[in-house]
Amino acid sequence: MVDNRDSLKRRLKAARDRQGLDKPEAGQGGLPNSAWGFGLRAGVEVVSALVVGVGLGFMLDRWLGTWPWLFLVFFVLGAAAGVLNVYRLFNPRSGARKG
Repeated sequence: MVDNRDSLKRRLKAARDRQGLDKPEAGQGGLPNSAWGFGLRAGVEVVSALVVGVGLGFMLDRWLGTWPWLFLVFFVLGAAAGVLNVYRLFNPRSGARKG
């Protein structure tokens, strides 16, 4: 009888893992649980994408002498990447289709 319960528990856990129903343990990089967590993560996503875009554009402009054109292009690309990251934050299953 104990063996049947253990087998059932293992099968249920495997099914829940496949469906993604179990919440991730603390520290595993899951979604934030509070409004402050979402806001902070969304802000960090946007700012970090902008910093990378502006930094790349600035360095390429200095290297190629094309100021301010690459700076502006990479600023727009960084802003678009930041918005896309925030969109993915609020719609986590939109890109993860399992067949």
